[in-house]
Amino acid sequence: MKRGDRPVACATEPIRWPSLAADALPAAVIFLVTLGPGQVLSRGEPGTLLLQVALTAPLLWRRRAPLTVFCAVGAAAAIQWVAGVQLPADVALLVALYTVTAHRPWRWALPAALALEAGVVLAAARWAPPGQFPFSVAALTAMAAVAVTTGLWARARRAYVASLEHDREQRARLAVAEERARMTRDMHDIVTHNLSVMVALADGAAHVRHRAPERAADAMERIAGIGRQALEDMRRSLGAGEPGTGEPGPAEQADASRHPAPGIDQLGPLADRMRAAGLPTSLRVAGDPGTIPAAAQLTVYRLTQEALTNTLRHAPGATAEVRVRLTPRRAEVEIVDDGHPGRAADGTPGRGLAGMRERVAAYDGTLHAGPVPGGGWRVAAGLNLTGERRP
Repeated sequence: MKRGDRPVACATEPIRWPSLAADALPAAVIFLVTLGPGQVLSRGEPGTLLLQVALTAPLLWRRRAPLTVFCAVGAAAAIQWVAGVQLPADVALLVALYTVTAHRPWRWALPAALALEAGVVLAAARWAPPGQFPFSVAALTAMAAVAVTTGLWARARRAYVASLEHDREQRARLAVAEERARMTRDMHDIVTHNLSVMVALADGAAHVRHRAPERAADAMERIAGIGRQALEDMRRSLGAGEPGTGEPGPAEQADASRHPAPGIDQLGPLADRMRAAGLPTSLRVAGDPGTIPAAAQLTVYRLTQEALTNTLRHAPGATAEVRVRLTPRRAEVEIVDDGHPGRAADGTPGRGLAGMRERVAAYDGTLHAGPVPGGGWRVAAGLNLTGERRP
């Protein structure tokens, strides 16, 4: 299954019957081992041999049809009791009871156990030595209890293994969903930001191409550089992990060493690009970026990138200020512009704001985004670096 494929429902999978050979082995063992003690061959009676076969042969299908096999073995044992023939192959009843208990719910296993207990009493009443009836009933009941207990243990173990498999599949599905959400956030940030800057630069180049061709040429070079950077960011984002593991593969590790993910040190070049696109941007960083994990630095970068991109798109002519405060326990970033007040007053948040909230939530942080009294827009986020990052 490829990463991202939806798991096929169990109802559409073919039924996998247990191997007939696997059930044939215990049936054959019981048949052969009980031939001697039961003196089936020495009697030379075809009826006795038929009873031996009737008691053991149904075990071939014990896991395919546990109840049917139990009833068939029980019917053979009843005929044996009526005929007055005592055979050690009656142990097949215990195997059949174990199978019913292991593969069927209690509403079927309990009647089967009670039916076998009734057969125990009848068998002890007919074949127990004089004065040994209570002992015979207790011994046979104990063997039946062992069969039931073993069946319950096998059933519980199978349910436990199935729950582990279900949990593993659930974790795999959640990992795929998280990977898709991460890629969606990254693609939105990368594409929206870079296209917005490239459009602004292209508009500026078109506006000055006759009066200042050197400025137009410079803008085109910047557009080409931004396009190459966008391709690198997209390649890094799309190849961030091995399928199904979430861990970077060898190729991605080598690429990451050559082109590390953007962090706080890249906020300066980001501000330069925004100024070149027509958004005067100032940057102040307080604290040591070296104390901040790389993943948290990427989050700070993406938050700043998204906020500045929104200012560039929705508040032409505005200026922006980025303030970053870093401590080993917390990273805070604030982006404020003096653009038109209430430009998002319709209350319909876009994918950018939702992506910001998802990024901040991974660090159990806080995000505030809204208009500033007197005009402008403010985005403030705080990342908690002391706890374990959530996926």
